[in-house]
Amino acid sequence: MMNKAAIDTLFKRFKKENPAPTTELVYKSEFELLVAVILSAQATDVSVNNATKTLFKVANTPKKMLALGEEGLKTYIKSIGLYHNKAKNIIKTCHMLTSIHHSKVPHEREALEALPGVGRKTANVILNTAFGEATIAVDTHIFRVANRIGLAKGKTPLAVEKQLIKVIPAKYQKDAHHWLILHGRYTCTARKPKCMNCIIQDICTYPDKNLAKEP
Repeated sequence: MMNKAAIDTLFKRFKKENPAPTTELVYKSEFELLVAVILSAQATDVSVNNATKTLFKVANTPKKMLALGEEGLKTYIKSIGLYHNKAKNIIKTCHMLTSIHHSKVPHEREALEALPGVGRKTANVILNTAFGEATIAVDTHIFRVANRIGLAKGKTPLAVEKQLIKVIPAKYQKDAHHWLILHGRYTCTARKPKCMNCIIQDICTYPDKNLAKEP
């Protein structure tokens, strides 16, 4: 496991390389972000952005999404995996947003997780990206990176999340989510991690990093 000095160095380097990290999902409102994050489950940000680019031109509010309807929504998101279930959840969520939350995305975790299609990970993304809270949504990238580099060990996303909150200095927690996702997406990849081009390779505990050279 990394010690405190190494962890501070790690995030200091991430901050220097990318001072203002953010999601790669394209959105213009809290509602658009919520829909995009629901759609992003087991899908790439690129595929979601391709779909929402057209979708949000016709339905960028809960009311407009409800007017589109479940079948209408499917025509815009059918290129995304699990689109039948996602369309159903988004329409149900829009019903709740209009009837309970005055068409606004709630700021409270409990209220967010009560929305169909919204689990802890999605709630964490909304709380962090839309509302600036220091939450960490542990997706497959963060789960892999945290365990691999010795930042946080855990067998479940929740275990890793709790460990990350414990070890990451408070001054870095708001942006840690995005730094770790981007690192996992482009450098510390699942197959053939780009260790020789990694800005933290000297403090990483990955045992096979010397073997993961660029071809």
